[in-house]
Amino acid sequence: MADQFNYGDLFSADSRDAGPGAVRHSKYDFAVAYPDPGTLPLEELIDAVRTGFEREGKDLAYYSSPSGDPELRKLVAEKLSRERNMTVTADDMVLTSGSGEAIGIVIQALTNPGDVVLVEEFVYLGTLNQLRRYGADCVAIKCDDDGLIPEDLDKVITEQKAAGKKVKYLYTIPAFQNPMGWTMSLERRKQVLEVTGKHGIPVFEDDCYADLRFEGEDVTSFHSLDETGRVIYVGSFSKIIAPGMRMGYLVASKDVIARAWSFKSGGAVSQFTALTIAEFMKGNINRHIEEQNQALIAKRDAMVAALGENFGSAVTWTVPQGGLYMWIKFPEGTDLAAVQEEVFEDGVSYYNGSQFSPTGEGSNYVRLCFGHPTIETIRDGVAEFAKILDQRKVFPA
Repeated sequence: MADQFNYGDLFSADSRDAGPGAVRHSKYDFAVAYPDPGTLPLEELIDAVRTGFEREGKDLAYYSSPSGDPELRKLVAEKLSRERNMTVTADDMVLTSGSGEAIGIVIQALTNPGDVVLVEEFVYLGTLNQLRRYGADCVAIKCDDDGLIPEDLDKVITEQKAAGKKVKYLYTIPAFQNPMGWTMSLERRKQVLEVTGKHGIPVFEDDCYADLRFEGEDVTSFHSLDETGRVIYVGSFSKIIAPGMRMGYLVASKDVIARAWSFKSGGAVSQFTALTIAEFMKGNINRHIEEQNQALIAKRDAMVAALGENFGSAVTWTVPQGGLYMWIKFPEGTDLAAVQEEVFEDGVSYYNGSQFSPTGEGSNYVRLCFGHPTIETIRDGVAEFAKILDQRKVFPA
């Protein structure tokens, strides 16, 4: 048998070992923010495929517009104008393979290794991992129930500049923040724009969860409050239709899009998917979102009740007005990171707070997602979670 070729000296300096990884699910899966499979609009999507393909199916013989289907971009622009108060056109955006691609190409376009990127003290781990991959120095800003604390933002920027650091931009999830669940108030958004404007720093707004509001009043987007082109905006269809469709979008000034474009691989997004979503948007997407959100509020309430019944006053938690997850704080000294794998093997999955922290702190927090499991599964799963933690004596004495 011939010797196997050795690639050891040929890999690039920036490459690293990484496989596709297995998608693991426990009996009670509270780890990933999947939507409710029972609310997926399957029949409507089938109808959308049929209608769209009867009209434009033969166009699949061509590669689509590099920016993505013009009609879908037009529909997205109208939706953002109507619901997020944004003044944008189809030419101001690029369709991407989920919001993850949009976030990734912006990070690459703006970030050199060692650049400071400001983030919330706990931040979506997908973005945190991308920032780290491209060498960003992620610096956390303190938050309270209204979002980023402007005084701390100003203080941190001033300190970083004084230390000779290049502060590139602020990345924020202002609506149903992942993982903490709060929504930044309008007054806070204005203050954050004032502080970042004073320092000449862009705001990178990840608004992927804005449609998932099931109570309370909407708060307008950062993008709508800015007249300078300093806000970069990302949205997604993953949470309001289905993650498996992998469709997101980037809205930014033309110079940012041009630079981000240079990192976009694989050409345009799937025209099959774009055509399907465009037809669905012409129909009853708002009714679907409303029905989905009604299911989500019932699940959130079930998780709130289950936490109270099984943990009592031993822990505290957020009660978000939208989104897919709750943020639970355990007593200081509780290490949910240390037992995460063991608890998974026992049947309950979650992400602990240190996974969302730029500094690796917060192992006494967990994020529990309520979007995918049924109400019964939520009740039983939280009870099982409490039982497992008690058996493993996780709480500090």
